[in-house]
Amino acid sequence: MSKHSTGYDYVPDGGACKVIGEGDLFFAVAGLDHGHIYAQTQGLINAGAECKFVYDPDAAKIVEFKKRFPGVKVAGSLDEILSDCQVKLVANAGIPARRFDMGEAALNAGKHFFVDKPPFTSLQQLAKARDLTAKTGLKYMPYYAERIHNEAAEKANELIKSGRIGRVVQVTILAPHRLSKAARPGWFFKKAEYGGILCDIGSHQFEQFLEFSGAEGGTVEYARVDNINNPDNPELEDFGEAVVRLDNGASGFCRVDWFTPDGLPVWGDGRTVIMGTEGYIEIRKYIDYSREGNPSQVLYVTDGRGIERIDCLGMGFPFFGKFVLDILNGTENAMTQEHAFAAAELSLLAQEKADAARAGR
Repeated sequence: MSKHSTGYDYVPDGGACKVIGEGDLFFAVAGLDHGHIYAQTQGLINAGAECKFVYDPDAAKIVEFKKRFPGVKVAGSLDEILSDCQVKLVANAGIPARRFDMGEAALNAGKHFFVDKPPFTSLQQLAKARDLTAKTGLKYMPYYAERIHNEAAEKANELIKSGRIGRVVQVTILAPHRLSKAARPGWFFKKAEYGGILCDIGSHQFEQFLEFSGAEGGTVEYARVDNINNPDNPELEDFGEAVVRLDNGASGFCRVDWFTPDGLPVWGDGRTVIMGTEGYIEIRKYIDYSREGNPSQVLYVTDGRGIERIDCLGMGFPFFGKFVLDILNGTENAMTQEHAFAAAELSLLAQEKADAARAGR
């Protein structure tokens, strides 16, 4: 397996593309339970932000973080970060059920918040976050990596917004992940801690439904979760699927699972097909084994002009530059707050619907 064989430690790095100057934006990292924090941190640094502090109660996690980012100062406590007037943003990848608590503390301290997905594990947390952002004017921004940290997905979004395939009618997403069971911490197998598979990795997919279609919300028509192949961990959901009807007439289907076979050299053969009135796009996010060498982050466009293959590696990740500028300028060019929350809400509603169906069977 390749160095990208596990999703939890996958760090796409588009290289430095600084949009701000030295000293313009300092951030801190607090909460290192998921490896996505390394990708979040690298993305911010590449855009020109400077990581001033790192904090976690687990000293071993600090040691690992410092191996990748040796110049970052270790904070003695969370309060040291929250009371530092130079720090404008807190990045977090804590245990999912506890992420909102960190976000609430950050916003109440006057800091913006950049959090790994899922940003919430309950609708109650989401409601409180909506109130907090409205009251403070600060950002509570989820890291929906399967779009914002994938060059092919971002290129597809650009083509859609240009009108290349007409009006989007339907979005289908297949999102397999590698379980890597032996490497997972205990909380990963506890439903109350990770929130369920549609809440967790499903949140990526609902964000893409909204972004690619241009919808603002929708209705979950069908949702299913199950534990198919992991009886030793009964609270783990290793399979999920959902259908959503979007408020602009488009629809979406997603399948999420933990069944990537060990023979695949990447952590998941993620694919997305976006069908429009004038054509369609297929995104092969992490591997394209129709080509020699299996280059990743490739898309295919089929429209009235024919078929075009676009290798998107090296195009970069525009979200991070936009996001740091949004923090400094009070704009919403990277992602609007309502969009971020609408995606989270759909994933929570899908999880709720699936949980009810499973309990009633």
